Amino acid sequence: MSFELPLFAAWRQTLRAGYSLNALRGDIAAGLTVGIIAIPLAMALAIAVGAAPQHGLYTVLIGAPLIALFGGSRFNVSGPTAAFVVILLPITQQYGLGGLLLCTLLAGLILISMGLLRLGKLISFVPYPVVLGFTAGIGVVIATLQLQDFLGLQLAGDPQNYLERVASLGQALPSLQLGDALVGIICLAVLIVWPRYIPRIPAHLVALLIGALLGLFLESIGLPLATLGERFSYTLDGIEHPGIPPFLPTFALPWNLPGPDGQPLTLSFELIRQLMAPAFAIAMLGAIESLLCAVVADGMAGTKHDPNAELLGQGIGNLVAPLFGGITATAAIARTATNVRAGAFSPLAAIIHCGVVLLAVLLLAPLFSYLPMSALAALLLMVAWNMSEARHVVHTVKIAPRSDVLVLFTCLVLTVLFDMVLAVGVGLLLAAGLFIKRMSDLTDTASLPRGFHAALQDLPEGVSAYAIRGPLFFGAAEKALSVLRRFPAEVKVVIVEMSAVPMLDMTALAALESIRDDYRRQGIGLILVGTHPRVRLKLRRAGIRRSEGRLAFVRDLNQARLRALHWLKPEQQHTEQPGLAAETGVP
Repeated sequence: MSFELPLFAAWRQTLRAGYSLNALRGDIAAGLTVGIIAIPLAMALAIAVGAAPQHGLYTVLIGAPLIALFGGSRFNVSGPTAAFVVILLPITQQYGLGGLLLCTLLAGLILISMGLLRLGKLISFVPYPVVLGFTAGIGVVIATLQLQDFLGLQLAGDPQNYLERVASLGQALPSLQLGDALVGIICLAVLIVWPRYIPRIPAHLVALLIGALLGLFLESIGLPLATLGERFSYTLDGIEHPGIPPFLPTFALPWNLPGPDGQPLTLSFELIRQLMAPAFAIAMLGAIESLLCAVVADGMAGTKHDPNAELLGQGIGNLVAPLFGGITATAAIARTATNVRAGAFSPLAAIIHCGVVLLAVLLLAPLFSYLPMSALAALLLMVAWNMSEARHVVHTVKIAPRSDVLVLFTCLVLTVLFDMVLAVGVGLLLAAGLFIKRMSDLTDTASLPRGFHAALQDLPEGVSAYAIRGPLFFGAAEKALSVLRRFPAEVKVVIVEMSAVPMLDMTALAALESIRDDYRRQGIGLILVGTHPRVRLKLRRAGIRRSEGRLAFVRDLNQARLRALHWLKPEQQHTEQPGLAAETGVP
């Protein structure tokens, strides 16, 4: 079988669907709409992960078009997303901007490997309660992180975990700044109310415009508040300017950028070793979010994405973007849904949205300095609320089995109190354990009464019959097969009906070998009835083979009756009647 790189899958799908002038108009309209939405979100999310706001814009400028070019979804729009805040912020705090970009580069390599190995389908095996639990937990963490800027609080020290941050926020409440809080509350109100009445105009654009104007008014009457220009600056020709630089990013190796102490990182094997675990977490979360986003887009547009091509595209974007100052990118569900609703037809819409961001960087960068930090915090509070999926969490709690609810809340609490990597790991293990428990409950071994089948009637007391139902695997084999060891002492033949056993694993094979050996020592014959061909093949490979007077495979209970009666004849315990093998269908 030839190996083919899953590249340009979305463009091939577009060409097959037929591109027209109407499709181009839809792409342009969608690209303009999503581009306007992406500008403040990119800056706000970069700030949330501890980087300067321009790095979020650079992510859109470099990473997003590469993902659209090489990815597998016609409608996915990529860029910085809120899901990564809980992973990226600790990396920035510990390793600085250089460490964050190097970790993103490593995650890009991992995503490319996943795409080349065609692992896209494996992401669908992540249980829904795990995904819902950690996304809800991320929403809680993001909301908590924004309260400082939303209220203008001055925190004492640097909280190291969630509980410490909550305690610090409570202690800092007396430092609340009226101007920041007023702007934040009004912007949040606009974000909540505006879409209900004028949904065609992006609410966050209106909220930020109102916030900036209100901030200028409050400062004019002597009520100060923190702005983006006061918090961030850049240096050009030795002169420091407020806000973000109004020019394109330049190429720079991540390890030449500042580390936690402000000095360039030193690239080493030890540094890469330390960053591999968070890089793997970034890659896994990016894969999950991007492919879930593609599924949502397919449901809205009636299309089908290529998961492996999407992983490859995400990998290429995250590999190249850090070389130009971009942070981690992945497909964003809200922006992708807006893209579809605005009439997008192809990945060209996502590329046009990057052009809108480019124009904003070149032409509007000085104006961004007037954006209040509390207005950006209000925007992220709204993002956090949408990401928390509160309605879905409540609905799941009402209808889901208790075990799934346990998985959901375990992931949520661990995400909030510790980190997402631990939450997903524990959640997957817990979900797998509960699944094994449910599957093992479906497997049982029961004694067959004489009236169960005509072939069992009038059998001597020396014959016992059982039926095994369900898969025999490590979670169920020992419990199910232990029944075969409990029978009266006078029993000399045991019939086991296995037509309802679809598979068995090594644990079951070992248990059956043990039972066979015990039966041999006790002089008990074992007849296996109706085994599936693949089950019989596994038994033979394990050495569980036909042995006259000891072990036989037959097709049905009628043949099992004949074989049991034959074995019980004293004069024929060690010899077989001519033609019996053919009569009973013994292999």
